[in-house]
Formats: sequence, structure tokens, C-alpha cells
Amino acid sequence: MVVRRYRLPRGGGGGALAVTASLVAAAVTGCAAPEEPPPPDPAGSVRGAADALVRAGSSKASTAMEMASGGTRVTIRGEGGYDFRRRTGHLRVVLPTDASGASPHRPITELLTPGALYMKNRGAGVPADKWVRVDTTTLDDGNLVTGGATDPGAAAELLRGAREVAYVGETELAGVKVRHYRGVADIAAAARVAAPQLRGALTAAAKGFSTDAVPFDAYLDGDGRLRKVRHQFSFSNQGRTVAVSSTTLLYGFGTRVLVTLPHGRDIYAGKVEV
Repeated sequence: MVVRRYRLPRGGGGGALAVTASLVAAAVTGCAAPEEPPPPDPAGSVRGAADALVRAGSSKASTAMEMASGGTRVTIRGEGGYDFRRRTGHLRVVLPTDASGASPHRPITELLTPGALYMKNRGAGVPADKWVRVDTTTLDDGNLVTGGATDPGAAAELLRGAREVAYVGETELAGVKVRHYRGVADIAAAARVAAPQLRGALTAAAKGFSTDAVPFDAYLDGDGRLRKVRHQFSFSNQGRTVAVSSTTLLYGFGTRVLVTLPHGRDIYAGKVEV
């Protein structure tokens, strides 16, 4: 912006100064970058995130599940990938260390498929070379919590039941501009309109949780794809209320995700406590 200086005539200087101040204010305003207007339909944007992921095809995924109960707080982390078209994925889940700093358990390999969760290194008497298969439609939480990581597909489908959504603003996530939304997801409402492959698990969760309302923070990129979502679950376990914060990060869209299911002979047939 070029500023020119003029000599003001004697008398009437106050009016000239007022006009000059107005012109400067207008010039400064014109130089500033305009703010991006908020989306016209925040709830619609969030509910459409699952469809945007299907269009993207697949991605890498990072998960973190933080549980708090009786003053104790632990975090379980996972890394892997997910195919949003096939509704399949894999995660390497790492359990928290104990007081001495040692890990009490080897990392768990999880295979996510429609209606079933496969786990290796599950522990609890399961042979090291065997897999455990869990029917997610029979779990009280529909595998939103059980596996130590929320199924990325279920995390996105849960947003189809978004209610009371507010647009928080624009921010940056791993170098990508994203829009931040905050609201409450209704599990039962999400289950009714979820993709058929995940509908059974969400229906089970709607029946198992003490409340259908799940507060969330969701971050969507310019293509409407979900980049990050944080759900806050709460349920009762042996008379105690357990608060769970589950965060899913999605990146590396288009990454090839291969999931090979174990043979029947490699699946543990004994009883497993979930």
C-alpha cells in the first residue's frame, strides 16, 4: 500500500483529518485477508464425513484410547490402516507400561472386518500362535471400546447421528487446514442410517451404553474428509463409571490397505473373556 502525503490548507483541518482517518481505515481493512465464512450447515457437513471417506477409499490411521476410573488413567495407542469401501482394516495396538516402565503385554494385532474383530497376542490364556475372533454385534459397545481402539469406520459412521453441532473455527492439523466442529452424536440414530456392514455393531452399542449421547470433536479437511475425531464415551463397569476418550487420526489417503484373515485352524476355540 502506497501512502502519499499532502499539505493541508489552514482552517478546516479537523474535517480533513477525519476524512484521512477514514481512508486509512478503509485501506487497512482492504489489505487484510478476508475471513472464510462459516459453513451453512455444520451438522450436514459432519454427517457427510463418512461418505467423503468412502470416496477417498482408504487411509492410514492412528488411534489413542484414554480410560479413567477411580483416579487411574491409562492410554492405549494403535497404528495401522483402514479401507472405507471394504470396511476392513488392521491395527497394531500397544498397551500402556506398568509402574516400572515395562510393557505388561506384547502389542496386539487387530484385524477389523464387518461384524468381527480378530486379535492376536490377546493374552488371557490364549496360545501365542492363535487368533481370537469376536462377534462385534454381540458386544455391549459394538467394538467402540472393547478392542482398545475404536474401529475407524465405526468412528466415522457414528457421526451420521450428529446433533447439536457447532462450528468452532478453522485450524491446522499436520500442515492441513481443517474445520473444527463440536457436537453430540446419537448412537441409535447413527445405527439406523449407518452403512450395512457396520449397522449391527452400532445397534449393539446403542443397546449397551447407558446413554445414546456421545460428545465429539471432529476435524474435516477441504474435501469433507474426516481427519481427526475425538469421542467421549461413558459406561458402567462393575458399579463404577468409566470415562473413555477415543481419538482417531486419519491421513495418507489412498494408501493400500491389505487385510488377510486367519485360517479357521488358527482361531482359538476356547472361552475368552472380553
